Amino acid sequence: MSKAILQLEPLTCPSCAIKIESAVKSLPGIEPSSVSVLFNASKVKVDFDATKTSADMIGKTITALGYDVLKTTIKE
Repeated sequence: MSKAILQLEPLTCPSCAIKIESAVKSLPGIEPSSVSVLFNASKVKVDFDATKTSADMIGKTITALGYDVLKTTIKE
């Protein structure tokens, strides 16, 4: 499993975090229990199977919801 931390634009409400968490959990290759959206820090932490998805795909999913991804850090 690979790990990614995505720094987002500041989140304005807790429901934004829930929306992002739900969308990321629905992607293939995501370990659902690993998805953590830190509202106060505007970060998403997630474990994923790099053979099924990528940090780029996770970022694009978040961007499609209307949130900017400012930085992505990947730990293999």
